[in-house]
Amino acid sequence: MKEILVIGAGAAGIMAALAAAESGARVHLFEKNDIVGKKMGITGKGRCNLTNSCSMADFIAHTPGHGKFLFSAYQQFTNVDLLDKLNGWGLLTKEERGGRIFPQSDSAIEVRKLFYHKLCRKGIELHLKEGVKAVKAWGNRFVVQTVSKTYEGDACIITTGGMSYPVTGSTGDGYGFAKTLGHEVTELKPSLIPFTTAEDWPHDLSGLSLKNVEGSLWRRGKKIDAHFGEMLFTHFGVSGPIILMLSTAAAHKKSAAFPLELRIDLKPALSKEKLDARLRRDFEKYIRKEAVNGLKDLLPQRLIPVLLDQAGIAKDCPVNQISREQRQRLVEAFKALPLTVTGTRPISEAIVTAGGVSVKEIDPKTMESKIVPGLYFAGEVIDIDAFTGGYNLQAAFSTGFVAGTAAAAKEG
Repeated sequence: MKEILVIGAGAAGIMAALAAAESGARVHLFEKNDIVGKKMGITGKGRCNLTNSCSMADFIAHTPGHGKFLFSAYQQFTNVDLLDKLNGWGLLTKEERGGRIFPQSDSAIEVRKLFYHKLCRKGIELHLKEGVKAVKAWGNRFVVQTVSKTYEGDACIITTGGMSYPVTGSTGDGYGFAKTLGHEVTELKPSLIPFTTAEDWPHDLSGLSLKNVEGSLWRRGKKIDAHFGEMLFTHFGVSGPIILMLSTAAAHKKSAAFPLELRIDLKPALSKEKLDARLRRDFEKYIRKEAVNGLKDLLPQRLIPVLLDQAGIAKDCPVNQISREQRQRLVEAFKALPLTVTGTRPISEAIVTAGGVSVKEIDPKTMESKIVPGLYFAGEVIDIDAFTGGYNLQAAFSTGFVAGTAAAAKEG
């Protein structure tokens, strides 16, 4: 019986272990935490965004970090395959906005417990609270040294995750293992992460959420990327779904070196002409009010002073004294409220890590190393990363399934 060593019991490691066991191998699964799937517990704000209902082609399109590398893995194990498996095990799921798939219970704990019981029932030897210190290849065998013991196997699958959220166990160990075994690790950057800003006023608006706005990222007058949806002001800058997606563009595009300009379109559904007409109507309605009260139908109260300051209008300026030129500057502020992005929060706060083991050195059909036969990689440790919405977890499940199946099937 083939013996396979899987390092890391996140989504990729769990699926790799299960796939290898289902293919007849004896499997050891090593995890430094005392539970499996710890990082899954923070996806979907603790509800576990398992996958997405979109086509696999759309999965690739939503994966700016080497999405095409996943083509074969997505053919072998799709979102439908994942849900068939989970539903078959008794997990009820539901679809929400944007095609996001969650457990019907909204509980990541239920998902983790389900995976734990399946691992136990498949006879997989779970080594919880047994972190791996070193991985070596000796001939056609692999040696894994943990904090307490040394193990040998016919194949090794590294699924240790990235550098983000180290409290969940993702501390970058796998990158060290990969380098020791001769692999290149590309530059590691935070992705899906909030921005820090040079301006102080976001701090004053901390906690204010804006919906149905468009954020665009610019450098030297050239647009890098833009997204529509929700954002949030924080004590350090800006966050929220559209900011996280813009951070992915900043991580992947060479032209996106900091500092960058963020422009917020507060009324993307209105042209400048229509917005100006709306302002004129509101100013007529509040003609006897001060400027700070003349915009209350268009903006959250806390944001009004920021817009007025951007347009060069005093808060106590009577509405009937606002000039046409000032109104035009106000329109510009509505359509492109500027912020200077100085950088991101630390990589430890990123949802995913951009960069990792080079995809050039991994066979996309099997996830096997092109350098060390019998060595496999799966999940975030590889240089792949996607937007939010279930895309990253599906990538982990698919690459894990492929790696586990291939490792068990390979003739030694």
